[in-house]
Amino acid sequence: MYTSTARPCRAAQGALSNYKKFGDEPSDHAIGRSRGGLTTKNHLVCDGKGRALAFVLTPGQAADTRMMATTLEQIQVSAGQGRPRTRPDRAMADKGYPSEANRAWLRERGIAATIPERDDQITHRRKKPGRPIDFGDTQRGRYRGRSVVERCFNKLKQWRGIAMRSDKTARNYHAGLCLAATLHWLTSTA
Repeated sequence: MYTSTARPCRAAQGALSNYKKFGDEPSDHAIGRSRGGLTTKNHLVCDGKGRALAFVLTPGQAADTRMMATTLEQIQVSAGQGRPRTRPDRAMADKGYPSEANRAWLRERGIAATIPERDDQITHRRKKPGRPIDFGDTQRGRYRGRSVVERCFNKLKQWRGIAMRSDKTARNYHAGLCLAATLHWLTSTA
């Protein structure tokens, strides 16, 4: 007589999924879960030469739009004498940052904006008449200059510790970013 032993459960066997959340990371780590796993976002402001002026770290699932004002408030560029400059003439950002709140915040401070709208916002704006956002040829030409920010990120990520985020706490990671940005400043002005 032949007897077979059946598995008690027909569920999938193996390791648990990486997408399950097993508890929150401490707030001082600035690490969050997203589709790619544990990630950190670095919100960066740089000058026209691609040198970092300020950056803010957030967990990976944090929305970009909410961090624009916080990041711009971190700018302090000293001109030698007097108070440091804290406000840029123009802010250029990608499609992760357009919102009515950000545009109002920039208008209150007299900062010109070059931020394209997302497709869903353009569709919504067609349904509700209001002040159109001018993103014509001159704005498109300015927006091409946003590649300076991407080059700044690439320069900072030449450091493996920054690219891989191997530090446990946000304080240590931020210190590494400050060091890399300082060295970039020193080598770019020479």
